[in-house]
Amino acid sequence: MSRIAKNPVSILSGVTVNIKGQTVTVKGPKGEGSLELNENVNIKEDNGTLVFSPKNDASMPVTGTMRSLVHNIVVGVTAGYTKKLLLVGVGYRASLQGKNLKLALGFSHDVIYPAPEGISFEVPKGQTEITVSGIDKQKVGQVCAEIRAFRPPEPYKGKGIKYADERVFRKEAKKA
Repeated sequence: MSRIAKNPVSILSGVTVNIKGQTVTVKGPKGEGSLELNENVNIKEDNGTLVFSPKNDASMPVTGTMRSLVHNIVVGVTAGYTKKLLLVGVGYRASLQGKNLKLALGFSHDVIYPAPEGISFEVPKGQTEITVSGIDKQKVGQVCAEIRAFRPPEPYKGKGIKYADERVFRKEAKKA
């Protein structure tokens, strides 16, 4: 039995929620997000909260999933989501080219990553840190994973693109 599905989602001030059938649309100060709920999940608004309930006992797990997705949308349109990436290595740097991200990663050419809709990049003066932000949690994580995939951290020197909170497992070099 899902414990997450039993917790209601609180609607913060400045956020409007519109429920039409199985479609939930959330508008807030940072933007708008919508989700099509599973047909086995009921939703109702009650005193500034959204309450989820399954239509039958077998759909309790999917009710918890739908509750988490709606909660992520509410948090996204109010506070947004950010993730930091670090570039480790000699000559590895990032810069902005309009809205696109330009990465120098030791290849014979620079890698240009176009910014998807709803995602923004920030590169501080050090050029070894990238901040990815947006209102969609899944999209922010997917963009970070795609950028990291250009040059994942290697285990011997730790060179590559890593998450700010990631710990790279280091191997000892071959001994003579």
